[in-house]
Amino acid sequence: MAAILDGGKLTLTGFVGDDYFGDGFTAGDVLLALAQVEEDADLTVYLNSGGGFATEGAAIHALLSRRAGKTDIVVDGIAASAASLITMAGDTVEMSGGSILMIHDPSAFTMGTSSDHAKTIEGLEAMAVSYSRVYATKSGKDADECREIMKAESWYSPEEALAAGFADKVAVGRSQAVAAFDYRVYAHAPKRLTALAAKKNWRLTDAMAAAKSAVQPRQTQEPSMTDKDRADQLAAENATLKANLSTASLDAVKADRERRAAIMALPEADGRTALAEHLYAKGESVDDAKATLAASPKAAASAEPDPALDHQNRRLNGEGLNVNGGKATAKGDKSILTAAVARTNKRR
Repeated sequence: MAAILDGGKLTLTGFVGDDYFGDGFTAGDVLLALAQVEEDADLTVYLNSGGGFATEGAAIHALLSRRAGKTDIVVDGIAASAASLITMAGDTVEMSGGSILMIHDPSAFTMGTSSDHAKTIEGLEAMAVSYSRVYATKSGKDADECREIMKAESWYSPEEALAAGFADKVAVGRSQAVAAFDYRVYAHAPKRLTALAAKKNWRLTDAMAAAKSAVQPRQTQEPSMTDKDRADQLAAENATLKANLSTASLDAVKADRERRAAIMALPEADGRTALAEHLYAKGESVDDAKATLAASPKAAASAEPDPALDHQNRRLNGEGLNVNGGKATAKGDKSILTAAVARTNKRR
């Protein structure tokens, strides 16, 4: 992190955004630093950056612009590209002796279809228009004039920046050395900066290539479908699902019936019909039901009904002389029934 706060002084050096050279600062770094400064206190920002991400620069510009306190910005070394946008947040902008200011259009790379590239162009144009208004607000120029300055990639010495309205004063004395950056990526960078980048081996191309390689190709989109196509597809899927469910249900019913028939047909079920039905209802398999039935006693055999006694019983019921609740089916009841019949005949 190269956002260093010392009392009322904030130093921002290096790449704007996640840095490539081990020396940079982000909007998050600036936000943390500002949290330690009273909102209405004066703040001096010392800026030395060859540029970075345009959107990150815009975010930092916004953070500094909305402070209630006075914010002065001193360009130490260089404020190029995204850093120049940050510079415009200063209530006063001071160019150190020998420092440089550079203003140009935002740039980006795209991987994908022609539509993807068109979207990138659309986004860059929107950013460029927005940023031109920032430069216009500081310089007093109109946005269209600033837009032309951006397209030309304009480099300013301290005196030129002052004359163009992008700076308010020029400091006496030497500025700090420019921040590490591959100035060869700019179209019109001063020769001393490109030579310095070559001498120091400041390479941005390697980092950008790595970033490009990390971008995954977009998956091929499926052909678009009309509402009718979607409705037809959904109907077909529902029909298939219903058919599968119906088949499964019929198979389940058939298997259940076969299991019951197999259990009830077991020799072990003879005399144990009620138990066999119970085992089937519990979901027992045929083998488990067979084992349980084999280990269980048979139900006691019931006495065979006597048709003659049954007839006589109904007759006695009609006369209010019921025996054993109106049932004379057991052989042991025969003597009782005979005595009752005799008494009835005697009364007659």
